[in-house]
Amino acid sequence: MKGKEDFFTRKRREIGVALNEVQRKAVLQTNGALLLLASPGSGKTTTIIMRIGYLIEEKKIDPSRIKAVTFSRASAHDMKERFKRFFPHLQPVHFSTIHSFAYEVMREHFRKTRTAFQIIEGDLDLEEQETMDAKHLPLHKKMILRNLFKSIVGDNITDDQMDDLTTYISFIKNKMIPPEKWSLVRAAVPEAERILHEYEAFKRSGHSKLLVDYDDMLTIGEQVLERDTELLQRVQERYDYILTDESQDTSAVQHAIIEKLVRKHGNLCVVADDDQSIYSWRGAEPAYLLDFKQVYPHAITLFMEQNYRSSKDIVTITNQFIKRNKNRYDKNMFTKNPSSKPMKIRSLSDYIYQTKYLVQQIQKVEQLSEVAVLYRNNSSSIALINEFDRAGIPFFMKDADNRFFSHWVVEDIKNFMRMSFTDKRPDILEKIHLKFNGYISKQQMAVLKQIDNKESVFDNLLNHVQLQDYQVRPLVASKETFLQMRGMPPLHAIRVIRDRLGYEKALEKICERLGFRKEYLMGILNTLEEIAVGLETMEEFASRLKHLELVLKNAKFRKDQNVVTFSTFHSAKGLEFERVYMIDLVDGIIPSSDDLKASSVAMMEEAVRLFYVGMTRAKKHLELITYRKRDGEEVKESQFVTAIRNIMNPPKKDVAQNSGAAEKNAIRDRAGLVVGKTIRHGAFGSGSIRRIDKDYIHIQFGSSVKVLWITTCLEKGLLERV
Repeated sequence: MKGKEDFFTRKRREIGVALNEVQRKAVLQTNGALLLLASPGSGKTTTIIMRIGYLIEEKKIDPSRIKAVTFSRASAHDMKERFKRFFPHLQPVHFSTIHSFAYEVMREHFRKTRTAFQIIEGDLDLEEQETMDAKHLPLHKKMILRNLFKSIVGDNITDDQMDDLTTYISFIKNKMIPPEKWSLVRAAVPEAERILHEYEAFKRSGHSKLLVDYDDMLTIGEQVLERDTELLQRVQERYDYILTDESQDTSAVQHAIIEKLVRKHGNLCVVADDDQSIYSWRGAEPAYLLDFKQVYPHAITLFMEQNYRSSKDIVTITNQFIKRNKNRYDKNMFTKNPSSKPMKIRSLSDYIYQTKYLVQQIQKVEQLSEVAVLYRNNSSSIALINEFDRAGIPFFMKDADNRFFSHWVVEDIKNFMRMSFTDKRPDILEKIHLKFNGYISKQQMAVLKQIDNKESVFDNLLNHVQLQDYQVRPLVASKETFLQMRGMPPLHAIRVIRDRLGYEKALEKICERLGFRKEYLMGILNTLEEIAVGLETMEEFASRLKHLELVLKNAKFRKDQNVVTFSTFHSAKGLEFERVYMIDLVDGIIPSSDDLKASSVAMMEEAVRLFYVGMTRAKKHLELITYRKRDGEEVKESQFVTAIRNIMNPPKKDVAQNSGAAEKNAIRDRAGLVVGKTIRHGAFGSGSIRRIDKDYIHIQFGSSVKVLWITTCLEKGLLERV
């Protein structure tokens, strides 16, 4: 025992690291399976590095016999750097991602079987794409999928559809779903299942080499370890201790690889937090953590619950909030940090005041690098960029996503504006002719393109192209509208395009036909209107878009400067800031429309975890920002904000005159909950019970459905008989 104590004493003296009791236990528990459940800010990485150092220094394990696997390259790099700082005199262990490990296994197998292969994923030079011979299919995943989509669906794939398609493919691969069950997986992209079948066939037979994408590395790596016993044995004998970090983000195929790797010696340390599992949409398996004892019956489970990051106020409230979820380990995060400022909830009258309020608040802060603005969707960032750029507040974007500026809706608006400068270019009209109320068919467009007299395209349609009687009037009106738009301020012009030219109705039809989300496309139009505010000409508007695109490109290079961080909740995991502002906290965004509609409790629980991840990034100042109106329509504050409000200020009992009656009418028994019955909720008013699950009740309040935990409703008497 003396040697063990010497290790901790020595490390405290050498590097100033002092571990608490649970962290020490995690370091000392070296043999067999260990599940280390680490709450936010609990010193997880420090504990992992100390455990590895202990294995080498005290147990005299050769560093080459230890393998540390993590979820992302950034995390692997961080662990490698931390190890160098803590143990500069030691040989480094193997820190890598699960993908790079699977790649090594796959490469070894292909070398043995003399199989030629080529990786078809990674960055693809856009300029290079332009110069490629169209006859030769570029050997890149996205280009292959783009061509398959075109040939099968008949349309060009959009960036959003490409995202949905690649997510669908990754989900299937990571879940190890066999081809006969692919049809059971919901896809937002038309013909997704057929495209996947064609894609898999092309990778095997469309080229002289076997084509492999990043997901294939995992599936092939797992299959190789399953079938090639000789190679499996070699890999197993390479390492005596395996450690996996961020295991709540790990998928079924990744778990299967690790399980095979440790089968011989069973020395596995899994570090995770089931409360921070937020990637089920790409195949992560949080249930694996809950079932850990079934796979490793003799495993030890340790709870690292002490939070070193946040103030007492933040820790107390977030700990209570996450208990909404039932499919989790029962943990109690606590801190010895003092209280700071109480958490703030800011409810604005309208969405348009949100970015202005943030600018006003953040302009007062000197240390901008200690400030983060977090949001659920990347689309929220464009309005931020516009307002912060105008105010001269510099920022770093964790996920700099330039696709907004090349989105087809943005291109459409620019083309409508170009048509107002000159209506003599059929090439511009061709790009938008199906998206306004001129009712021009593809055949009529083809005839128009043959006419080269430099006259108005509308005059040419009216005079030289065969039209239906019903087309004449709208075409005359459209010509007049485009003429009136000339020189119009861009904000006014966008509204004319949306309403008078019928672009918004055209978008609704496109959404019905191709499955796009209407709210998302309308959000792009609303953001364009925000950018247009205060600009006088359409040239200024086009110039502003170009400027913001450049600002966004440059934002990703400002990581370590004194700038504000903009990030999605997902990408903020692992980060921490003195001040955190969470924005767009309304029902329909967080939880999303899909979360609210979902029949599965799992989706709502993941939304809760995502909100929890956002809140636990804050050290001292945490502000939740919501609003009551957006784009002229009433919206409801996120039910998560309401939950936080109730935690901070629990509803008082027996104060109102009718409290006795309310108490008397409170439903305290599950038998009182009946589908179709009308009830009353203190915060939401009257509602109708739509569905009752095992743990949750779904109640329709006006236009939205709230999903509430039954136990809380009954225990606290939140629902009353009407």
